[in-house]
Amino acid sequence: MLKTYKYRLYPTKKQTEKLDWTLETCRILYNSCLVDRNCHYEETGKRLSRLKQQKILTKDKKNIEYLKSIHSQVLQDVLFRVEKAYKNFFRRLKDKSGKAGYPRFKNQGRYDSITYTQSGFEIIDDKLKLSKIGHIKLKQHRQIDGRLKTCNIKKEINRWYVCFSVEYTPNIKPIPNKQIGIDVGIKSFAVLSDGKVINNPKYLIYSEERLIKKQRWLSNKTKGSNNRKKAKVSVARLHKKVSNQRKDFQHKLSRQIVDNYGYIKVEDLQIKNMVKNHNLGKSISDAGWGQFVSFLTYKAEEAGCYVEKVNPRNTSKSCSVCGYIYKDMTLSIRKWTCPVCHTEHDRDVNASINILNTAGTAGINAWGVGGLPPTTNQEAPSERAG
Repeated sequence: MLKTYKYRLYPTKKQTEKLDWTLETCRILYNSCLVDRNCHYEETGKRLSRLKQQKILTKDKKNIEYLKSIHSQVLQDVLFRVEKAYKNFFRRLKDKSGKAGYPRFKNQGRYDSITYTQSGFEIIDDKLKLSKIGHIKLKQHRQIDGRLKTCNIKKEINRWYVCFSVEYTPNIKPIPNKQIGIDVGIKSFAVLSDGKVINNPKYLIYSEERLIKKQRWLSNKTKGSNNRKKAKVSVARLHKKVSNQRKDFQHKLSRQIVDNYGYIKVEDLQIKNMVKNHNLGKSISDAGWGQFVSFLTYKAEEAGCYVEKVNPRNTSKSCSVCGYIYKDMTLSIRKWTCPVCHTEHDRDVNASINILNTAGTAGINAWGVGGLPPTTNQEAPSERAG
């Protein structure tokens, strides 16, 4: 399995200038590769492959002196990113799902990371040695378990981080022989089928007043001025804080669920369509359901648990006892009584029970499609491997 470790970097002023220069050079190379592909297609009617661009890059390195100051794998990774952008474009064209999004040029500041794919990096005495850059102070708050694969240097606002991709064998623990259904929402972030309610922290909503003040302060600054740059950083920091708070909450909650349940069912929500609702879009984005399911999925994969996505249709409207469907139910109705079996329902708890009882459509399945978890400990297959 693959796992990523993220650490904070503390480069010196000289190293920061070198890193910024490297990012800017890679951005220019990325844009020039887009130009080459466009010109080649206009002249020949054929696509310019990555392998041909690598040959062009090899010749350029002999003639352009400053390209020699960047590690070869970092430059080659730029070509892989260009190729990935075109592959995604053609995939979206084929799928006909919304706008295809032709690969665009990167503006200044929009290229924020570089990658050492195989070599050129090493951890030595709490410092990260990067080829062509130097030894950078590293805050390694936890040990790396596994074999290092790639090293990604990323700039977030005015801070630097390193992300190590690691290949490792997880230590599978006994899987809890318990099942749970999870209904996510806005009023309550999640309601479990056993009746437990997880309150929605609403980090963005509670920070909105401060965010409005900072954004108003930013809009009053002269474009291109140093004060505007400072205001821009201040706004970005607050957005980053909200994002970190949300991630911390969801990491802890997903870990708690995976540690206590071996068979987990969640709704297969179409979040991209749901955020188009002008009344609920901001609250849905603030909740971050997609990110939570992603955290839950990879933690379950690592632990050998089972996560399954089910169709959310009528999960709130159906009686979990007799199956009666309350067709006229609105969002304002939070509690209702089934007219057939006279069972009193809490809307969200009832939905979570229906989710648990509904046959799944997709997910990580360690026990076979549609099957129930056995008592023996089995490891879930990797979704990424397929």
